[in-house]
Amino acid sequence: MGLRKAGAQREVQKILDFLNDGKVREHADWKYRFKENSDKDAHRFRCLMLPWSLKGLLVLAQSKPLSFREKKMLERARYLLVSELANAKNRAEAEVEDLLNKSLSKSKLRFPEASSMEA
Repeated sequence: MGLRKAGAQREVQKILDFLNDGKVREHADWKYRFKENSDKDAHRFRCLMLPWSLKGLLVLAQSKPLSFREKKMLERARYLLVSELANAKNRAEAEVEDLLNKSLSKSKLRFPEASSMEA
């Protein structure tokens, strides 16, 4: 993701702020969404691309069940974001996941339970 010591705290705060109240737009066609999210993840997010994909998928999951590919993409985005922020903040992944859940809850979003992520 590119977050390391010097700018890590600033970048982490940008991510948390975006998850709190950042806006995402969603395309109705799943193929377009998949390509757009894949393109963002391929660049590992230059600050907000990965959180944008994650949040967009969480917003979409509120209105309809995610496709198998979208569930896998959400799983991957969650894993990458949690592990990278844990590394950047030098904290346990569980602690970072709680922090992300608190930020997401301000947008009335939450990570799905692990059992609902399985196809």
